[in-house]
Amino acid sequence: MYEGTNPFRYGDLALDDAFADREAELAELAADMRNGQNVLVYAPRRYGKSSLVLRASGLAAERGVLVAYCDLMRTPTKERLAGALAKTIYEDLSSPSGELLERARSVFRGLRVRPTIEVDADTGGVSFSFEASRRAGGGDIDATIENLLELPQELAAERGRRAVLVLDEFQEVVKLDRRFPNLMRAVFQTQPEVGHVYLGSKRHVLDEIFADRNEPFWRSAKRLELGLIPPRAFGPFVRRRFDATDKGLTDGALARLLAVTGGHPYGTQQLAYAVWELVPVGHYAHEDDVETALAHVLRSEHNYFSTLWERATENQRLLMLALAAEPSRLYSKAYHDRHGLASASHVQRALGALVKEELVGRNEAGEYCIVEPFLAEWLLRERA
Repeated sequence: MYEGTNPFRYGDLALDDAFADREAELAELAADMRNGQNVLVYAPRRYGKSSLVLRASGLAAERGVLVAYCDLMRTPTKERLAGALAKTIYEDLSSPSGELLERARSVFRGLRVRPTIEVDADTGGVSFSFEASRRAGGGDIDATIENLLELPQELAAERGRRAVLVLDEFQEVVKLDRRFPNLMRAVFQTQPEVGHVYLGSKRHVLDEIFADRNEPFWRSAKRLELGLIPPRAFGPFVRRRFDATDKGLTDGALARLLAVTGGHPYGTQQLAYAVWELVPVGHYAHEDDVETALAHVLRSEHNYFSTLWERATENQRLLMLALAAEPSRLYSKAYHDRHGLASASHVQRALGALVKEELVGRNEAGEYCIVEPFLAEWLLRERA
């Protein structure tokens, strides 16, 4: 009898067996990393882009590629960015031979601002911190970051291997300094042995960086956009996870679960987790189990959804209710009349705001729909 843990994961990175589908994107991105192709990976929050890139990084590493990963969401200052870059360059790119402190000092000997290097006595891990003078407009730390960005090419050439620098939540670089895209592009375009993978979740900022012909990153990276996982692909994954743990679910239960989530990676794992918990080992989940689990999930999300509703304007509320009931391309006057929507210009403004907030997006058919997991169900039950 199965006595293990719940096989579904949400909230944390979905790796190994918890990773759902995306097989085509995984193979494509791993090949791009091996080939040194620059790639922009775009997806709204909680679509699994970090999980995808880390899985692809593992596959690339198996083929001898050096992969360094830096999450810009965790680097709110230039000094912290420098520290994060130094850590990933040291741990992922530099040669593993040599005594820890001496090796670290040798890697970063030429930096304008020398890091303070600390070794954790328990884990043996090395951390780097930078304290730069703010004189001359912070030029020292800017020069240090530029030097750090140059190191992957030097280390890749030194070790005779291709390297990849992964920059997660890349749009955050603009918050650090509007000049940083220029600095980075000037460095990156001279690195033949280094591929760059940029992850991002804010389309409007990424479009400013990569889609504006006046910006330095214009047409500098292949674009890989992640959407919802089609139910026909997600269904077998959910069923396998149930079957592997001595539980099952009926065709009706599986169809209802996927109809609720629409193939949203986070939402599907969350609802499947809740359904799995309700079913005893050796039994099947039925449609009423899915409804019970959904009620639990909606209760847990109620405060969050209430806050979203309170912040929304009247036109945004009307549009959310319309899309929750009936996804649409929003061109039809009949649709506007049917759902009591305002003028086309008001609808477009409301749509732009909801897309920017990542509450609304397009489904596989190209229609606008609610993409925030469970928000459509909550709207239909609580507000419609």
